[in-house]
Amino acid sequence: MTTTSIAQQTSSQKLYPSRIDLSEGMRVGVVEILSKTLATTTDLKTQVKQAHWNVKGKNFYQLHELFDEMAGELEEYTDTIAERITALGGTAMGTVRIAAAESLLAEYPVEIVDGVEHLNALADRYAVYGKHLREAIAKTDELGDADTADLYTEISRTIDKRLWFLEAHLV
Repeated sequence: MTTTSIAQQTSSQKLYPSRIDLSEGMRVGVVEILSKTLATTTDLKTQVKQAHWNVKGKNFYQLHELFDEMAGELEEYTDTIAERITALGGTAMGTVRIAAAESLLAEYPVEIVDGVEHLNALADRYAVYGKHLREAIAKTDELGDADTADLYTEISRTIDKRLWFLEAHLV
């Protein structure tokens, strides 16, 4: 079975008709950016859950609860991002297989259990994700979609805060 990348699917995808006052060309560009974010956010959420389920050590309870809260935030973001894609006339490509194929993140080291190792692994991934969000703010703003740029700004603030929380545990 041949698989087509999300970028190929998105760029070749015909948008659904919409009365939204954004050009089709702009919407295609924004949907492509949002689709990469949806894949990466879905992947990050599952990686955070991996840490949540498997963390061990003297700070188990604190980290277990923190990771669960972080995964919950990411779940909300996946829904918000997917709904923005569909509001623009696109199709939200949100399966786990698509997320695995299209995510910007490295695979999570599933053999780790120590809390500090999980903190380091998640901090690395949150830093990559935060950088992507800031780039997406600039790109969607440049395309003229202030609403999507604002959505990215909102997510970015929380992700930067979470990265700070992760790094604070490592000091």
